[in-house]
Amino acid sequence: MRIQKKRILASILFVLISFVCVAQDPPPPGPPPPFGFPIDGGVLFGMAFALFYGVKKLLIKNKDQ
Repeated sequence: MRIQKKRILASILFVLISFVCVAQDPPPPGPPPPFGFPIDGGVLFGMAFALFYGVKKLLIKNKDQ
């Protein structure tokens, strides 16, 4: 009899938890992102590095000729 009461209690708890989980609505979607994100520092740093690297390679190439 004791095991049967545990099963009934577990079943009731499972059903109640299911109702609580279903009752929660997802949050409404946020506002759309603004148009035209600014370029962050990482992209600018990469472009500056590429520019300096390319100039260095050109200077070394011209020096060897």
